[in-house]
Amino acid sequence: MSLRLYDTATRELRDFEPLEQGRAGIYICGLTTQGSPHIGHIRFAVAFDILRRWLVRGHGLDVTLVRNVTDIDDKILNKSAENDRPWWAWSYQHERATTQALETLGVLPPTYEPRATGHITEMVELIDALVERGHAYPAADDSGDVYFDVRSWSDYGELTHQKIEDMEPAADADPRGKRDPRDFALWKGAKASEPATASWPTSYGRGRPGWHLECSAMARKYLGDTFDIHGGGVDLRFPHHENEQAQSRAAGLGFARYWMHNAWVTLSGEKMSKSLGNTLTVAELTKTARPLELRYYLGAAHYRSTIEYGDTSLDEARSAVERIEGFLQRGLELIGDPTDALLEEAAGTAVPQAFAAALDDDVNVPEALAALFGAVREGNRALEQASGADRGALRHTVLQVLAMTDVLGINPLDPSWGSGGTAGSTEAVLDALVQERLDARAAARAERDFAAADAIRDQLTSLGIVIEDTPTGARWALDRQQGPR
Repeated sequence: MSLRLYDTATRELRDFEPLEQGRAGIYICGLTTQGSPHIGHIRFAVAFDILRRWLVRGHGLDVTLVRNVTDIDDKILNKSAENDRPWWAWSYQHERATTQALETLGVLPPTYEPRATGHITEMVELIDALVERGHAYPAADDSGDVYFDVRSWSDYGELTHQKIEDMEPAADADPRGKRDPRDFALWKGAKASEPATASWPTSYGRGRPGWHLECSAMARKYLGDTFDIHGGGVDLRFPHHENEQAQSRAAGLGFARYWMHNAWVTLSGEKMSKSLGNTLTVAELTKTARPLELRYYLGAAHYRSTIEYGDTSLDEARSAVERIEGFLQRGLELIGDPTDALLEEAAGTAVPQAFAAALDDDVNVPEALAALFGAVREGNRALEQASGADRGALRHTVLQVLAMTDVLGINPLDPSWGSGGTAGSTEAVLDALVQERLDARAAARAERDFAAADAIRDQLTSLGIVIEDTPTGARWALDRQQGPR
């Protein structure tokens, strides 16, 4: 089965045929760094991280993924002024917070992560091309603004299937210099109320780029005039992506061949946003949930389905992750192979056909997870039998589970999670401390000092640690429902 993706532009599933054999170019709109990212912002990165992993693992493609940073715009200037900080310092602070959040959730770093402020030359060149072709014009009021003439491009509205007459006026610049209120700003003339450092000299006057222009210029530089996939949140379809496509194609570029958009994360039925005051940051949520569990939660639904966040939303994710971890832990104990060797072998292990078919069907993660947990159930049955003849089959199932979780970015044994699915060493330290007490308990039992052994067990239980005695030794886990007493 070939990979089929839902193309927002055509509103249908299409066979994915890369522009260049063996390679794929993806551009996804990164965050505007005016504040700390919440999980509604981060979902897009998890969704496209899974797609990227599948293009590499399932289809052998060399993927170039570009994720930009919008580090200059109205929101950044306003927020930095409100907080009495230089705009560039404010932007960089939140760029770092975004990077940390993505790393915490195991999102692979992009091939390139360009900042808008580093590509002013390419943006001005694109404006020049549009002016020369008659699709852009400097404002008549000498403000320094330059606008895209939407009525000059007959295909304007084709991405979102709208007619110009039905569109709202563009609110990205003062309409006084526009020929049509729907014309959008390519370049914004410098204003006395804004910092001098937030403008650059051009033949149109000092100013800064419009938001839509930034992505067109950066996508072109790193992926070429035409590339495979452009992605982002569903809220970016209009006006951002519509305007990107119009200005790029009006300049003679092929631009994106496929458009993909992920749905929102909602809270009480409303889009999660700063204006609603209902933001939930990765840093905040991972105080009570492991990063692996949060990653699972954000990636488990189909990328085009809305996720509704509630107080108990992470409970199901926690349970699912623990099922995978429990099987792998027991399987590894019985197999006896070094973890590093199994991980290396799993990197070359083929995923089950049902799993591959699910991801080839528009990256259908829920169906892929059904295949994953089917393998976990099969593996648990093999564990129950635990005979020498079954160890080969068990080993194969362990490898398949590792391969599938690798593709989804939720492999509990991946070293990037640390011990127990964390992004650091906290649980590694805890594991060492608990293991020391378990070793002391084992020594006490060997000496038939059962009172001492029971005292150690009671001490660990009082701290919210569950002990399970197995033929290969004691295992421990946190009682996440109870917690420390």
